This record gives sequence, C-alpha cells and structure tokens, in this order.
Amino acid sequence: MKYLTFALAKGRLAREALQLFEDTGMPMKEMRDPDTRKLIFTNEELGLKMFLSKSSDVPTYVEYGAADIGVVGKDTLTEEGRKLYEVLDLGFGKCSMCVCGPAEAAEYLKHGRTIRVATKYPNTARDYFYNKKHQTVEIIKLHGSVELAPIVGLSEVIVDIVQTGTTLKENGLTVLEEICPVSARVVVNQVSMKMQNERIMKIIRDLKEAVS
Repeated sequence: MKYLTFALAKGRLAREALQLFEDTGMPMKEMRDPDTRKLIFTNEELGLKMFLSKSSDVPTYVEYGAADIGVVGKDTLTEEGRKLYEVLDLGFGKCSMCVCGPAEAAEYLKHGRTIRVATKYPNTARDYFYNKKHQTVEIIKLHGSVELAPIVGLSEVIVDIVQTGTTLKENGLTVLEEICPVSARVVVNQVSMKMQNERIMKIIRDLKEAVS
C-alpha cells in the first residue's frame, strides 16, 4: 500500500488534529511522545506517514507533493497562496485576521490616506488594502510583536491575528476592521487528489462527520 503522507503545523493545531485523527481511526501514538527525536511517524497498518512542520512550510510541502494532505491555519494559506485544494474547515484554532491600531487610526482607514502597515502577513495585507479597500499603503514586514509598531511610531496600523484581543487592549490598541475569519483547514495536493482519490475522500468524509 502506498503511504499517504500528512504535514501538520506544529503546536496547538497539530495536537488537536492528532486527537481528531485518533477519533476517526487514524492513531499516531508515537507523535504524542514529548521526548521523541523522530521527524517522520508511521502507521504501517493503515499506510500513513505524518510529520510536523513550521506552519508556513505546510502549504509548500503539500503543493510540491512531499505531503499528500496538510493541516494548517487559513491565515497561512492566504499568505502563502500555494496551488492546492482546500477541502475542509476543521473548526478549531478559531481567530480573526484584522486591521488593528489606536482608535484614532480609524480615520486613516475611512478616508483612504496613504499609511504604513506593519505585519507578519505582507501578502494578505497588500491584497486587502490594494484590492478590497483600494487604499495605497506602505507594507512593513515584521517578525516579532507587531503590536509595538504603532506604539513606537513605526506604522499607523497593523495587520495581525486576533484571538481574544487582550494583548491589543493592554497596549492601547483595538480592532479597526476584520479581514477574514481564521481556523484550521485541511488541504490536499492536486495530483494526490486524483491518484489517491478514494482514500483521501474517505478521510475527508470521516473528518467532516467528526467535526459536524
């Protein structure tokens, strides 16, 4: 039997996905060992392989066929823009991609002023401002705490993931506009969907039933 290979975004998404896989008859017990140094985990009986990856790399592994199936956040899919099939919303890891800043920055968004936007998601921010709001902006990519940017004057607003809004509130910032909802998604390689259609569709049906 040819293996089906899964790429899972490290962290909470992977933990919740593993529980879901167990619930649908696809256990991968070795992955739950916190001390393991293995990179790839195998269920020989079911012909499955799984590995953990940085979330931003999951769409790449899936697009190029190194993984047949991936589990990753919608924020990463939107940012990476890879050619793959997004087949299922798993409903966990929920949050929102938002434009945030001090309350007074709302005026910059209403009147289409040229502003600076700090973000870890430059492609998502660029698409939103240029194609949806038709507003000219300067995108500044950051890798750390983007909430700092408007506080120290680097940018007027930020584009970032918001879950509870606590960090924003503690730093005098607020959600100004919501770009899109975010949650964990199942993605499939385009060739794998054709070549392994029956097996993959059964997994999708089982997962869909489990989360419905």
